[in-house]
Amino acid sequence: MELHLDGKSVIVTAASKGLGKATAIEYAKEGAHVLISSRDEQELIKTVEEIKSKTGNTKIDFAVCDVTSSEQIKEMVKKCVDINGTVDVLVNNAGGPPAGTFDQFSDQDWQRAFELNLLSFIRIIREVLPYMKKQKRGHIVNIASSSIKQSLDNLLLSNTFRPGIVGLAKSLSQELSVDNILINTVGPGTIETDRIIDLNRIQSEKSNQTFEQLHSKIEQSIPMGRLGQPEEFAKAIVFFGSGANTYITGQSLIVDGGLVKAL
Repeated sequence: MELHLDGKSVIVTAASKGLGKATAIEYAKEGAHVLISSRDEQELIKTVEEIKSKTGNTKIDFAVCDVTSSEQIKEMVKKCVDINGTVDVLVNNAGGPPAGTFDQFSDQDWQRAFELNLLSFIRIIREVLPYMKKQKRGHIVNIASSSIKQSLDNLLLSNTFRPGIVGLAKSLSQELSVDNILINTVGPGTIETDRIIDLNRIQSEKSNQTFEQLHSKIEQSIPMGRLGQPEEFAKAIVFFGSGANTYITGQSLIVDGGLVKAL
């Protein structure tokens, strides 16, 4: 299958590690010109060099960006356009909100989660749309969570704001199709990232189990019998945000090894 990504301009946010990094690597393998962002400049520098080394693609750049800052978002998109001339693909990604239950969160916690996990996506889309509309084409892929299909225990903030991404994408798919701009949402199930490992450690401490015991139970709960790997998730992102996808828009997909039972 030809993905038609060679030379395309791609932004991947929150990409110095985890799912964002894996996604950037897969785009780089396809010859795209990739700009990655995160808040940590030193991590970005290391990640850029790692991507170049792994893929042989030298067209990898970075922008330091806290996605809760509208000004930094504008600067990130401007840098991408200055380097690559436009934005063909946007992969919206952000770190997950903290775990917890209703009585643990203040107004400030709710506001922070809203700005990080929903408003940031809105702001970045707003910045890239003029370039996509001008060229009459574009792909936007939002990385969310399996909570867009089924609520997750002890992750109230994620359960609240991640489904909002799906509503946003569905509505925008109706508005943007006239300009051949496709927007979709992909949620990870239990993918073996640092965040999942950290959440499992928290859960093991609360449940009086060892980390190994909890990890084994989680694997057994997944029909495929194992955690997913970041590159497996990233391949789905790359398809949705590629020239091979010409007619899928407004949809949401879970990459989870069969774990989520909701339709």
